[in-house]
Amino acid sequence: MNSSFASVVTIAHGVRTAARRTPERIALSDPARAVSFAQLEGNINRISNVVLSGLRLGKGDHAALMCGNSVAFMEVTLGLAEAGVPAAMIPPAATAREVAEICVDAEAKVLFVDTAREAVARAADLPDVKIVVIGAALDALMARASDTRPEVALNETDIFCIPYTSGTTGKPKGVLLSHRARTVMMTMGMAGMFGIHNPRCRALAMSPLYNGGGFAAAMAPIFFGGSCHILPKFEPESFLGAVAQHRVTNTFMVPTQFHALFGLGEATLARADVCSLKVISCNAAPLPQATKERIVAGFGPDVLYESYGATETGNVTSLEPADQLRKLSCVGLPYPGVEIDVVDDTGRSVATGEVGEVAVKSPWLFSGYWNRPAETAAVMRGGWCVVGDMGRRDADGYLYLVDRKSNMIITGGQNVYPREVEDVLYRHPAVAEAAVIGLKDSYWGEAVTAAVVMKAGTQASSEELKAHCKALLAGHKVPKAFVVRGSLPKSANGKILHRALRDELNASS
Repeated sequence: MNSSFASVVTIAHGVRTAARRTPERIALSDPARAVSFAQLEGNINRISNVVLSGLRLGKGDHAALMCGNSVAFMEVTLGLAEAGVPAAMIPPAATAREVAEICVDAEAKVLFVDTAREAVARAADLPDVKIVVIGAALDALMARASDTRPEVALNETDIFCIPYTSGTTGKPKGVLLSHRARTVMMTMGMAGMFGIHNPRCRALAMSPLYNGGGFAAAMAPIFFGGSCHILPKFEPESFLGAVAQHRVTNTFMVPTQFHALFGLGEATLARADVCSLKVISCNAAPLPQATKERIVAGFGPDVLYESYGATETGNVTSLEPADQLRKLSCVGLPYPGVEIDVVDDTGRSVATGEVGEVAVKSPWLFSGYWNRPAETAAVMRGGWCVVGDMGRRDADGYLYLVDRKSNMIITGGQNVYPREVEDVLYRHPAVAEAAVIGLKDSYWGEAVTAAVVMKAGTQASSEELKAHCKALLAGHKVPKAFVVRGSLPKSANGKILHRALRDELNASS
């Protein structure tokens, strides 16, 4: 028995224990392949040995990963992490310029890329970065590597991966996540909140795995010895088919996925077999109250959990099913193990009901931004983390997100938070999606402006939308103008990019 691994819980710890408990059980699957826990552990070990012996990287070096949703994504991420070589996560849709930017910033020595994105990776022109293609090339390296766990002295505080922020508020930053941060979040937070992560759970992962929420949704089930089926991307029909085929018990979704799902029509949804679903968690972007009501009506009153969190903080709060229709436009109470506060610009707690910046303290906060001490110090204040989310708490301690600090509109000297206006727009029967921004205006300073996407086969005039808003909002919050669009700019995980929309519309005005 090797005692050097005895006291350290790493990101792959649960996979290793499940490989002893139920070695033949399927851990991960995608449309192309499936691996048991024994096979998954062996592949993790082989990739670790490829990294250490074949590629000559050492603990503390960095790699990069550009890969679509697949079993291979999980194997490479865990193999790198167990070698002490964290992966900088590159969005699969990144351009050659963005690939180069992240690889250079992260000081990556090796870039793992799947075959679908190899051309983009090579176009990045990174002479000092070795490219390993996930497929035949990596398979050949793994075939020559040992499946024995390598001797690497890992600590729980070592970094296991480096996701990059979306860049919606500036240049993307590498977020340092430790083994401890995500294992504690899974064992204390997610297991305690949802009650579904155990050896019997059958999860479905379809949000981008390179993103923190998408990865945790796929990792938590297998950490506890359950299984997870991975879809390459979200498609409404594929989602419904996978739930029925795999008898899925839990999944993670983002608001835009619900909007696409409901676009299938009531008849299609009524025929879908989703009775196996026990938990749907939603995160990454605000979930409009009107959409919540439709989810509850379609999936049942005991399924939906809306969570709030960020890459830096991990999961922070969750609104449980019993509160979805009781606490309107709310993101719930803190996860087990999390403390929250709502503070003013001086860091002092604001009164109940007042708006301030949300501050978070938990055992699973990030370890800082890579090579950015000033930016790290700006968001870490005495053990509390603030990332620019504005909110308020009610008398029961429930948190209500108002908006991003950077999204706030100042019109005629008054503050308007877009989310409140967007929630009202989502209640109009013709509106499928909405984003509210402030456009430059010589009179108002910023003019409240709404960009909307209409549901198929419907329409509404600006006058109708304005009348709808006037009935539910104070005058200064009512949009001065409405722009009908075919789509809204979004990040890969479905978050509407208000800054990109604002810049685009300001440039065209």
